[in-house]
Amino acid sequence: MSPPPHRHTRLAAAAAGGVLLALIGASPALADSIRERQWHLDALQVTAAHKITQGAGVTVAVIDTGVRADHRDLAGNILPGIDFRSAGTKGWVDTDGHGTSMAGLIAGHGHGGGHADGVMGIAPKAKVLPIRALNDDDLPSEKVPDAIVAAVRQHADVISMSFTATPNDHLRSAIQQAIDADIVLVAGAGNRPGDVFLQYPAKYPGVVAVGATGRDGKVAPITVTGPEMAMVAPGVDIVSTGNTGEYRKANGTSDATAIVAGAAALIRAEYPDLSAAEVVHRLTATATDKGAPGRDNDYGYGALNLTAALTADVPATTGQPSTAASDPAASVGEPPSEADRQAAPSTTTTASTNWVAISTVVAVLIAVILLIVGLPTWLIIRNRKTRRS
Repeated sequence: MSPPPHRHTRLAAAAAGGVLLALIGASPALADSIRERQWHLDALQVTAAHKITQGAGVTVAVIDTGVRADHRDLAGNILPGIDFRSAGTKGWVDTDGHGTSMAGLIAGHGHGGGHADGVMGIAPKAKVLPIRALNDDDLPSEKVPDAIVAAVRQHADVISMSFTATPNDHLRSAIQQAIDADIVLVAGAGNRPGDVFLQYPAKYPGVVAVGATGRDGKVAPITVTGPEMAMVAPGVDIVSTGNTGEYRKANGTSDATAIVAGAAALIRAEYPDLSAAEVVHRLTATATDKGAPGRDNDYGYGALNLTAALTADVPATTGQPSTAASDPAASVGEPPSEADRQAAPSTTTTASTNWVAISTVVAVLIAVILLIVGLPTWLIIRNRKTRRS
C-alpha cells in the first residue's frame, strides 16, 4: 500500500497552515459587489481575455473536496463527476467548501442580467469535472492517485490540484499517466508555515508549480518557493463561490493554482491543436518576468500574463518544457539512467577528496601548535642544562 499522503491543511474555517478563510454573506447588495471584490480579474485583464475565448469545449478536472453544482454562479458548468469518499454523489457534495471555491475561480459564470453579478471565473464556458478525493479538512486521502487516473479516463484537458501530498510510486505513476495522456497538470507550491519547501505533486517534472502573489504583484509571504517554481498568480484576498451558496475569501497557492488552471483552459480552447507541453510553454514563455532577471526560485518564469498567453507569437517548443528543476526525489521508484549516473558527480570520490583535504589541514595545524608550544619549552630546558654545566 502506498504511504499516506502528506497531511496539510489548505483552507479551513479558521487559520490553518497560514491560510485565513472568510465566509461572505450573499445579501443582494453584497452579492452585487462580489465581482468588484474579485480584484484579480482586473489585474489579469480577464475582460480582454474573454473577448478572445472563454474556454468553451475544455474540461478541467478539479481534484478536491467536491463541488456544489447548484451554486447559481456554477450551474450548468459542473459535469457529473466521481466521489472517492461517498457513493452516488457524482462529486456534487462539498461539506468543506474548498472545491467549490476552486471551481468558481476556474469556471464561474456569475448570474443576473448579463451575468454581471457574482463570481466570474477565468474560463466561464469551460466545464469542471469534480473528483472528490480530499477530506473535509482539505487533507488529501490515499485516493488522490486514483483520482488523477480517473481524470485521465474521463479525458480531462487540464487537472487542477490545489493540495500537497507525500511523494510515492502510486502518485508518481498517476502523474506520469496524465502527462502521457497529454493533460496539463497544475498544482500549488504549498503554504507557509505548514510547508517549508515546495511540495509534491507540484514538485514533479511536468507539473506546473504555482505560487501566490498579492495585490502588489509580489510573491505573497504565505508562498513557499524553490527551484521547481514555474510561475505565480494572484492568491491573496481571493473571492470565489462557497459551498453554502454564498461566497468566500481566502489566501494561498490553492487559489493561484485554480486561476492558472483556468488560464490553461483558455489556451486549450484558443489553440486546440497545441499539446499539453506547448500549452505550458505558452504559459511560461509569456509570463511577466519578476524578481531576478530570468527564471528564479520566487517567481519561476514570472507572473501569469493572460492576454499575452492568448495572443503572443510564441515559437513552438520541441518536447516537454521543464516545469520543475532536476530533483532526485522526483524520480521516486525509478533508478537513475546510465547517462544520469555518468553526469552526476561521484559522491564517494568527493567525500574521499574532502577527507584528504581536511586531514592535511589538521596535520598542518597540529605541527604549528607543536612548534609554538614545543620550541619555548625546549629552549627553557636547554638553558637550564647550560647553567648547570
